[in-house]
Amino acid sequence: MRPSKWTKIVLATAAASVLCGAAAFGQSGSTDEGKRKVKSKVAPSYPELARRMNVAGKVKMEVVITPDGKVKSIRTIGGHPLLVQACQEALKDWKFLPANEETTQLVEFDFHGAN
Repeated sequence: MRPSKWTKIVLATAAASVLCGAAAFGQSGSTDEGKRKVKSKVAPSYPELARRMNVAGKVKMEVVITPDGKVKSIRTIGGHPLLVQACQEALKDWKFLPANEETTQLVEFDFHGAN
């Protein structure tokens, strides 16, 4: 079975976003003050389709963090659908400092196009 035109477009978009990465565009992630501190974080890649469409803005995620600092679950609070998946993928690799119990906090990413 031959891939459809849309399958090729989706695959090309995914490949381009991996190749472009976060170098050409700005993204930043921040967490609630007074909550668990981030030990290591990964910036989300700016999706190629979002870049081409000049989509910018904030994405808010609610993250449940295990006592050992790993991300247990992620829930989208708000943000453009073209940006959400990149944030979810990045958050899976975040590590937080250990704590006595499981915690929940908000993480916000800010995407802005090249000037």
